[in-house]
This record gives sequence, C-alpha cells and structure tokens, in this order.
Amino acid sequence: MWKPVAKLEDFQHGRLVLRLDEHPRPILLLYTGEEVFALEDLCTHDGGPLHEGEVEDGKIVCPRHGARFDLRTGRQTLPAPRPIRVFSARLEGETVLLLLS
Repeated sequence: MWKPVAKLEDFQHGRLVLRLDEHPRPILLLYTGEEVFALEDLCTHDGGPLHEGEVEDGKIVCPRHGARFDLRTGRQTLPAPRPIRVFSARLEGETVLLLLS
C-alpha cells in the first residue's frame, strides 16, 4: 500500500530522514528535483548516517569510510558488506508516497 509520508516543502537541501512505525530503521528520502529516492539511512559497514553523505553519479557516499550505495538498487561498494534496502517512492503533486511492505 502506498503511504503519504512527506511534502516537497519538508525537504531541506533535497534530503529528509523519516522514522516510520512500519520500519524499524530510519529512511532517507532524497529529492533530486526530478525524482524521489527512498533508502535505509544506515551504512551496512558501521551504521554510519548516509544522510550526511554526498550524492555522486547516482550513488550516496557514506561520510565515514566511503562506501557507495546505488540510489535505485541499494548495491554497495567496499567496505560495506551488504546492500541497503531501497523502497519504491513516487510523487503525486507535492506529496511523497512510499510503498511499504
């Protein structure tokens, strides 16, 4: 089921971190001006906060040790041992919707 979770006006510098009852870990929303991406906000290497990292070439870079995670798939580079979970997100007008399962 698609759930409304934010409005575009909620974003600061294109980022927003959510804590939802349906998901035990924080979720990072990224708005690029064209698309919205939703992914877990914790690096699988050491739990670093991905929302503090930079977005480069369709990936978010962990600010602690440089692991990169693809915004669409969650696939990782070393030193992260596992990918992160990504969620389906979409815009309806000014509202951000997440598909949580």
